[in-house]
Amino acid sequence: MGKMGMKNLALGHELRESPEESLHLLRQELAKKRETHQPIPIELYIELARLSFNTGLLTDAYTYLQDGLKSQPRHFDLWNMLGVTLRRLNRPNEALQALDNAAKINPKSASPLINKANILLDQKRSVEAAELMGQLVRLNPKNHEFQRLLGNSYVQMGDLQKAVARFETALRLKPDDLASWIDRIKAATDFEHHDEAIELVEKALEKLPNNHRLIEARIMVLRRAGRFKKAEDLLLARIAEAPDDAWAHFQCAETVGRFDRETGNKHYKRAVEIEPDNAIYWMNYANSLDRSRYGNEAEHIQAGYEAVTKALSIGPIPSRFVRMAHNILVRIGRFDLVEKLGTFKELGRTWANESLHDALHYHLARVETPEDRYEILEQHRIWGRIEQAKADMNPLPRPAIMEKRAKIRLGIMSSDLRNHPVAYFAMPLFEFLDHNRFEVYCYSWCRNEPDQVHKYLETRVNAFRWHKAISDRDAAELIAKDRVDILFELGSSTDMNKLEVMAYRPAPIQASWLGYPHSAGLESIDYILVDPFINPPDPALLIEKPFIMPHSWVAMGNLGFNEQEQINPIIPSQRNGFVTYGTANNPYKYSPTVLTTWAKVVAATPHSKFMFVRPESGVPSFKESMIAAFARQGVSEDRLIFAAVRGRHMRWYNEMDISLDTFPQTGGTTTCESMFMGVPVISLVGPAFFERLSYSNLSNAGLGDLCCFTIDDYIRRAVQLAGDSERRKLLRNGLRFDIRDRPLGQPHVFARDFYNMVEKTIAAHA
Repeated sequence: MGKMGMKNLALGHELRESPEESLHLLRQELAKKRETHQPIPIELYIELARLSFNTGLLTDAYTYLQDGLKSQPRHFDLWNMLGVTLRRLNRPNEALQALDNAAKINPKSASPLINKANILLDQKRSVEAAELMGQLVRLNPKNHEFQRLLGNSYVQMGDLQKAVARFETALRLKPDDLASWIDRIKAATDFEHHDEAIELVEKALEKLPNNHRLIEARIMVLRRAGRFKKAEDLLLARIAEAPDDAWAHFQCAETVGRFDRETGNKHYKRAVEIEPDNAIYWMNYANSLDRSRYGNEAEHIQAGYEAVTKALSIGPIPSRFVRMAHNILVRIGRFDLVEKLGTFKELGRTWANESLHDALHYHLARVETPEDRYEILEQHRIWGRIEQAKADMNPLPRPAIMEKRAKIRLGIMSSDLRNHPVAYFAMPLFEFLDHNRFEVYCYSWCRNEPDQVHKYLETRVNAFRWHKAISDRDAAELIAKDRVDILFELGSSTDMNKLEVMAYRPAPIQASWLGYPHSAGLESIDYILVDPFINPPDPALLIEKPFIMPHSWVAMGNLGFNEQEQINPIIPSQRNGFVTYGTANNPYKYSPTVLTTWAKVVAATPHSKFMFVRPESGVPSFKESMIAAFARQGVSEDRLIFAAVRGRHMRWYNEMDISLDTFPQTGGTTTCESMFMGVPVISLVGPAFFERLSYSNLSNAGLGDLCCFTIDDYIRRAVQLAGDSERRKLLRNGLRFDIRDRPLGQPHVFARDFYNMVEKTIAAHA
């Protein structure tokens, strides 16, 4: 070994507890050699790249490897490391080329081929990965690692039998191989063989007692099987034995947090106190805080934001946590930090490939260009193909329409059939149910105890299947046993819903409605409910066939819209001496362009103010972001009103003259609420489904003239309406009653149209 290699070993030995310090010293060594024009040993580049890679400095690692290749372009280790680094940098095609170069230099080494197989699996190119690993297995059938990777290829191909054979071969060759046990357990879980997975974990622990990863796997498997109480009991026992075990606190938070957010947060907090440099713990804590509704919500939101910034300061975080960071930063209005997380295409495709459908929901508001609209459609398709492949691993028998049954059996799946906006708009279907023609079966996976709305719906339908903890396939099988003719899902990927159930096709005809303003992504969903306004002009912007209602896609029923909400008949501008614009829309729909447009409206209306009616209004970081955004258009802080409200927010419309809609993702419930309180809404219409919700609501309430098709027109019409106090007085005192004569305010007509359309659709498929 040369002097440089010996020096590296000495450095590594001396500073093995501080790779950052080792990296610093090696950088100094490199700088010194460059300054004095000394030859730079290739080992120095390799060690710098290795330490940079291990500390998360991937771009630095890439640079060192490229510099090394300039001096030794046929160095095997440099090309192999470059391939691995490019994989982590999400540059798979370049990574594959680098690994091919390594394989040419040393054809006898299996390392670049293994690395290449992993990249192919990342890209869902399982057939190619299987061919590659098959070659290695044939050359060396007693290599357990080759057998294991071939098994992973078969898992991705959906062939559980072949995958299991390879994993078991790997375990016969090396019975204590942790990776093979983990992959074997994961395969059983992915195929929803939960009892088998639990049994496998126990067998693995017999071979590798007290192994931390297997103990973690046991908890994961129990959660996937819906056995949360068993998982909680094991974790609490561990915490009693070792109260400073950060992992146990973290996993306990992950287990109980979905049912008891306050208890979960206490365990998250303890985990980050014990391990303050664990970015993953901080991100999960941030996500939980962001969803917390108990106590002071503004304090939770602020703490969640601070937890995100703490996690980002520690180092790079995996893409699934980038999603959490993205959503929280958008909620606070820190778009400067959002831009640093990745491009629209990079983030969306990464999330789609990782089956993070809820991330795509929040991504809708980031659409800016015509190309973005088709790109996000493709992102949904990517997600759909992956979920369909999972369902195909363990399919259900294909259902058929029951032709000789006297009544049509309609299934409605949603975990929001409770006091929730989805139920507000779904209620007409239950209040005006045609029992002579239809039987209705409801399915809910809500983790909360039944409320009054849930209990009322149970009295209106033929069956209400409620399960707090059930796997996707078991839920699909439950629905399939009821033999429904058509199944509507109303919740998509929002919390506690199970969109993935639709991939198993438990009903012969399947449709989406209400809970998600975009195609879900699954080819197994046949229809999406629209109306003439929401239906995109370009059919290519939908995956499903449009289920076109004749008038409106929703109607305002009594559950969410009733006379208890009193309207102040005197418009705010008359009481205050200035016009108040405002919004109650969720900040995830905000963008720099939206805030700039709102600020321009306020700036163009003398003495006007803007009001945020949101829980975030009590959050210091949110207020700072909004104040800064409006200040850039010359609107001072004293012209902004922050109303920190959650729940009973309707009365705040009495303080608002004009509601300004978000775009490209427009309001839905908020637009209806605003009009119900006599407050007109200015909206921008776009080509895609999610850009046309307010267009439908306003048009079906007789206010289509407030829908704009350019930002300039949006600003002009808002300012124009601000100057038309007479019209605003008429709307304040008459709009609620006028709506009753329009499609949006006629729930009985909506229900009749819906059931007629369902009957027509069933007949077409019979």
